[in-house]
Amino acid sequence: MAGSPRTALLLLTVLALALALAVSPPAGQSPRKKSLVGGLTEADVNEKGVQEALSFAIREYNKLSNDAYQSRAVRVVRAFKQVVSGMNYFLDVEIGRTTCTKSQANVDNCPFNDQPNLKMQKLCSFQVYVVPWRNIMTLVNMSCQNE
Repeated sequence: MAGSPRTALLLLTVLALALALAVSPPAGQSPRKKSLVGGLTEADVNEKGVQEALSFAIREYNKLSNDAYQSRAVRVVRAFKQVVSGMNYFLDVEIGRTTCTKSQANVDNCPFNDQPNLKMQKLCSFQVYVVPWRNIMTLVNMSCQNE
């Protein structure tokens, strides 16, 4: 089935929302008391695993991009995790083009490009699969759309 990237992103967002609602606890109950085994749970953006998955996803995005400039995360819109035979991280991230070219190694401190003809922001959804005890980290899915 061929469709636009926007349609795919919308479907992915609806699925993530439906799954998140399905595993949400009833009103007044702590989210940690009861959850569906193997279900999606909200992840703290500052959690080590989320940060590692985010860094990996951005590095892979930059490798796969044909852009001469590197991009980095502007903000994480939402993050979910799922325990499988490892961990799946589902990240919705606003990314922006920096002033650093691909030949520059460290993108963490690169300022965002604010020149009107070079400024670019995208909303990307990433799925990163991690098996820490086997040193496996894989970008399973990525879709981006211009904002």
